[in-house]
Amino acid sequence: MTRTRKRFLAALGCVAATAILAAAASTFAVGASGALKSLSIFTPDKGNFRILVSGQQIGKEEFEIGPNGGDWTAKGTSEIRSTDGVTHVSGTLQMHADGTPVSYEWSTQGPKKASSTITFNGPVATIELRLEGRRPFTQQFTFNSPQIVMLDNNLYYQYAVLARLYDRDKKGVQTFSVLVPQELTPGSVTVQSLGEQNSNSGKKLEELVVKTEDLEVDLFLDGERLVRIVAPSTNAEIVRQ
Repeated sequence: MTRTRKRFLAALGCVAATAILAAAASTFAVGASGALKSLSIFTPDKGNFRILVSGQQIGKEEFEIGPNGGDWTAKGTSEIRSTDGVTHVSGTLQMHADGTPVSYEWSTQGPKKASSTITFNGPVATIELRLEGRRPFTQQFTFNSPQIVMLDNNLYYQYAVLARLYDRDKKGVQTFSVLVPQELTPGSVTVQSLGEQNSNSGKKLEELVVKTEDLEVDLFLDGERLVRIVAPSTNAEIVRQ
């Protein structure tokens, strides 16, 4: 065998080895990504809600929940019609795989314009609020734990996040710290599963009852998918399309 041929075969061996190593690295990366996802309480989801009051549609919402590296992003945009005109609200929540919030941004466009950025450092939430024609305003809230739930006005996908935080192995009534960003209001909610209930479609759906001091909301889930929200006291209903 000539020296040139030996060099050529050696080069082929290096290329083959490199390809094998690259394939192994790719396989490892995919496996690691799958492992990260399996450790999360979330699964990817996207869809649309119709927002109804007294049976009449007054708005709609488009949302998506998905992985973002080792963390997760849940975001939504809603359109609400009222006597004052049409208001668009958007909110983006960055979370760790266990649902602990990292940051949250929201904005409203309509008769009034405002936006805010919230960052979380353990149980401390730092809020920077920006109102049209005013200087930015900063406020901090300290909660009992870093597991803080966002339940913002007219962004109903956040109830899907809350539903995933409920520990079904533990069951019973569970309490969560809550922040309503557009109102700068901290508080708490309780969540309890009533198990599977018959629905109008004939399909059994899990019902979760969410309560605050002055409001009760019923969530209905098809597996991990939030398909319906009912607020009896306000005659409001949010239905997945």
